[in-house]
Parts: sequence; C-alpha cells; structure tokens
Amino acid sequence: MADEEKLLAIRQQIDVLDLQIQELINQRAAAAKAVAEIKLEENKDAFFYRPEREAAILKQVQRRNRGPMGNEEMARLFREIMSACLALEQPLKIAYLGPEGTFTQAAALKHFGHSIITVPLGAISDVFQEVESGSAHYGVVPVENSTEGVINHTLDMFMRSPLFICGEVSLRIHHHLLSLAADTGHIKRIYSHQQSLAQCRIWLDRNLPDAEQITVGSNAEAARLAAEEPDSAAIAGEMAAELYRLKGLARNIEDEPDNTTRFLVIGRQKAQPSGDDKTSILCATRNVAGGLSRLLMPLAQHGISMTRIESRPSRQGNWDYVFFIDIEGHQDEPAVQKALRALQDEARLLKVLGSFPNAVL
Repeated sequence: MADEEKLLAIRQQIDVLDLQIQELINQRAAAAKAVAEIKLEENKDAFFYRPEREAAILKQVQRRNRGPMGNEEMARLFREIMSACLALEQPLKIAYLGPEGTFTQAAALKHFGHSIITVPLGAISDVFQEVESGSAHYGVVPVENSTEGVINHTLDMFMRSPLFICGEVSLRIHHHLLSLAADTGHIKRIYSHQQSLAQCRIWLDRNLPDAEQITVGSNAEAARLAAEEPDSAAIAGEMAAELYRLKGLARNIEDEPDNTTRFLVIGRQKAQPSGDDKTSILCATRNVAGGLSRLLMPLAQHGISMTRIESRPSRQGNWDYVFFIDIEGHQDEPAVQKALRALQDEARLLKVLGSFPNAVL
C-alpha cells in the first residue's frame, strides 16, 4: 500500500507539472504572435525565422541543462516548441532533395522542427530554383559526408546562385537493410543511392556478396522499389522504412560508426551574428606561382582559422579551379572583415556564400 501511495503522489506531481508546462508553452506562443504583429507593422514582407536567434536559444538550452534528460534530446524538444510557435506567425515552406523519406528530409525536420511544410524536389538544382523564385522560404541540400566526401553538385550550384548559406545541419547517418523478405537469404537485389552503397561496401561484401547492387536516385526511391519486390532490399533510414512499411533485416550496416552527413540551409536572407558562427567563401587564385598560398595568407595574418577547403573545376577553362573555404567567425566581425578585404586583393574571384551559426547537436 505504501508503494501505491508513493506512485499516486508522483503521478499527481506529474499532472501538476504537465499543466504548468502546457500553460507556459501557450504563453510562449502568445509572445511569438505578438512579435509577428510588431514585425508586420514595420514590414509586411518581414522574415520571421531568425537562424542566429534559434541557434543561440538552443545552445543556451544545452548549457543550462542539468539532466537527467540529455542535451540533444532537450534541444530537440525546444526545437519543436519553437517550430510550433513560429508556425503561428508564418508556416515555413522548406524545399529539400526528395523524394519523401530521404535523409535530407530528416535533416530539414531536425533543423526546423515538424511544424513546417516540406516540399520534396527531384534535384539539387530544383531546390535552389524553388528558393530563388520565392516559392519556398528555405532549402536544405546535402554538401558532404564524413566517409565519401563532398557532394559536387551542391558546390557547383553556388557558383551561379544568388542564395546565401544561412544554416547547417549535421545528421548521424544510420543505414538499415530493409525488405519485405523474411531474411537475407531471399535477397537477390539491393537498391540504394550510390553514396549509401559505398558507405556500406564492407558489410555488403561480407554478408550479401552475390546480391546485385542497383544504384537509384535516392534511398527513399530504393525503399519504394523494395516494397514492390519481395526478393529485393533497400539500404535506407528509419523514415523510409516507416513510409514504405518495410522491416529491418539488419540495422546500422554502415562501415563507419560515426558516419555523418552535413547539410546546408539556403535562403534569400543573410543570417546575423549568433556568437558562434562560421563563414563560407568561394574564391579563385590569380594565375601566378604560389597563388593558393598567397590567397590563404590573409587568413593566417588576421588570426582566422580555416576549417575546410575543397577545390572544384571552374568550368571556365581547362585546369582552372575555384576553392570553397569555411572559416571560423561571422563576416560582420572586424577581424573577418579585414581578412576578407585582404583576401579580395589577392583573389581573382571572391564570393561570400554566407555566414551562419555552427550546427547545434
């Protein structure tokens, strides 16, 4: 009886806390609507989503978290609250590399929460076009994988697009073998995106060496095909498994346990400083000896750390390259401004693609 009384007391405490939480969420929602009304009075075309503001809030949530709930889960809950509140102001329309059920959709939901309108598109170029035309507020595109490297098409699009990078998402990628079959012994074909096949190469060679590997445009498309063929399987994630009602014959079959893909959020709006930012630039060297070394020297001279560099053909001539560089800091910070001005003097081409908050867990 004593234990039952203790349980009853705890459950009553939970009920009281639930009521308080619900009331506070509605108070926050009312405050968000008040913000929207003020913004609309100032500018009927105002942007309601502020990437730097949301990133700062989520990082503050994690800093003050004392458990027992973990930082990542606590940030996810606050992300959903902010997403729902923002939807009261203006539901965001987010274009992403589809179809439905891809990892890019998962990245979009991780970054913006579930109170958004997601628009699946068939190509990275279509995502850029949708945002450029104003048909979507933002887009989400993959840019690099920790195992297989950069997605070249995304980098190429920035050479001619007027859009800005205004956010990034890091998503731990877990690949599962999905099928209608009872076990792997019945599998004759495996559908997946070429990058996923590459990321699971060792597992596939060891466990399904005789199965035909067929490359398709996305893991969601692979899951759709596997759902139509009982002797086939797909390599895909949880969202695709739920969408196409496939069972997992094997989980986490990626060769690298820390397999992570980085996605970029693109938009027409520049992100303001959040206090923990990075800046992406596109640049090309002059045709002189030691051109790249001279190009990068201003970063070192002004104490700016470079976190990433990739080269791509410029498509303007044979053996002519442009460089995509990520640096720490926001383009509005004085030290970064000085470095970019000095870099401009050395570069044949310089384009700031955007400054944005570092990804939240």
